[in-house]
Amino acid sequence: MRLPERVTITEVGPRDGLQNEELLLDVDRKLEMIDRLAASGLRRIEAASFVSPKAIPQMRDAAEVMQRLRRAPGVTYIALVPNETGARNAIAAGADELSTVVSASETHNLRNINRTVEETLAGIATIARLADEAGKPWCGYISTAFGCPYEGAVAPARVIEIAGRLRALGSYAIALGDTIGAAAPRQVSALVRELRRELPGVPLRMHFHDTRGTGLANVLAGLEEGVDSFDGSIGGLGGCPYAPGAAGNVATEDLVYMLDRMGVETGVHLAPLVDAARWIEGIVGRALPGRVKGAGEGVFQGVS
Repeated sequence: MRLPERVTITEVGPRDGLQNEELLLDVDRKLEMIDRLAASGLRRIEAASFVSPKAIPQMRDAAEVMQRLRRAPGVTYIALVPNETGARNAIAAGADELSTVVSASETHNLRNINRTVEETLAGIATIARLADEAGKPWCGYISTAFGCPYEGAVAPARVIEIAGRLRALGSYAIALGDTIGAAAPRQVSALVRELRRELPGVPLRMHFHDTRGTGLANVLAGLEEGVDSFDGSIGGLGGCPYAPGAAGNVATEDLVYMLDRMGVETGVHLAPLVDAARWIEGIVGRALPGRVKGAGEGVFQGVS
């Protein structure tokens, strides 16, 4: 296997994970969650989404969360912003980095953001300008990059076209989202190769949901293509309100365990991460799909 020596993990549990939970956590619980994640060694945490509280009530207190963060040294606290208003609010609240999103499929984009793809990209141009003026890096996510719950298969050419437009607007990396967990490893490899052929040198991040149990297999496919940045959600929290049936992201602790066992450095300590997964499972009051928190780190902890 040809694998990166080190992988960067972006923890999305406090945003992508919690947005699909029925339980509305208060700010103190959210801050404790973020603190536990930072204490494990995670250095990139998506802390909140600056969206309409009518659409996503779980993110109603995004500004307070961002303002009250007990900022750990070296940790980048990220905010997802869907539009100009969200970007302005996130910047005012002190977000270190912005993420924004557009779907590769028109129908999902309309359901998710209530805009066409073209309207969304025009809005992202404004977000890019605001981020640049504030000195904030930003990353563009492409949702439904591997399949849409409404339209089915998504053409790679469509994903690459949108990636090129995001890059031209100033996105420092392109994040490919498997929103409904439909991707398979060969599809992942093929898309990464084609995207790199058309857009050489563009940093990639991959965001896999584990709906059909292929999340870690897809991570491995990305690793073998040299991708060194992945999203994870503690415990496997999450889903998408506008992708019926979608499960949470790859569980961060499962991802770290696999990478540790493969000798790939992450800078994340598994034991406190597993503790955090068990803690959040108790808070939300339901069994979460992450496996390592149940099986334990075992005799292999720290052994590659």
